[in-house]
Parts: sequence; structure tokens; C-alpha cells
Amino acid sequence: MPFLVQLTDDAARDLDEICDYIEQHDAPGKADYVLDQIERAFSRLSKHPDRGRHPKELLDIGIREYREIFFKPYRIIYRVMGKNVYVLVIADGRRDMQALLQRRLLHA
Repeated sequence: MPFLVQLTDDAARDLDEICDYIEQHDAPGKADYVLDQIERAFSRLSKHPDRGRHPKELLDIGIREYREIFFKPYRIIYRVMGKNVYVLVIADGRRDMQALLQRRLLHA
């Protein structure tokens, strides 16, 4: 039975901001392509949620409850709880991920 993939409000906002940025600064149709690819990644997560690796920034401080998959340059960070996959962050991996993850996941 597939897992239910759910986006947190923050992750949904991330996705909206990514698409808005691409629509304004890239080729027409590119935002739709990126959205489609990220949604495909969600579909794969529903079947194989444990396939992602642990984010290095979190492993370095001993946290192993989060995982990530990629649609480069985007990192999709999630947590599996029961039969649910909660997507917490969708971000361009070129950002300061340490600060973003601390602020978003660790509330530091």
C-alpha cells in the first residue's frame, strides 16, 4: 500500500516560490516542467519513502530522522512517520542549507 505524501505549509510555499521565480526569470514552460518533475519525485516517494539519503548537514549533528531526494538543483527534504511522508523543505541546494535546515527543522 502506498504511503501518503503530504506537503507542509512551508514546503507548499517553497514550491510556489520556486515556480514563481522560474516563471519570471526563465524560459516559458520551464516552471511547468520543474513542477511536473517534483510531483513525479513525490509519486516515487509514495512507493519507496526510505530510498532517500540523510541530509549531510543533519547527519553532521547526529540527526537521522529526515531524508532527502533530489531533482537538481532542488533538494526535497522529508520525514516518514507511520504510513505518511511529510515533505518539509523544497529548496535550491545552492542555498545555505545549514542555516535553512536549522531554522526550518530545528527551530534554531
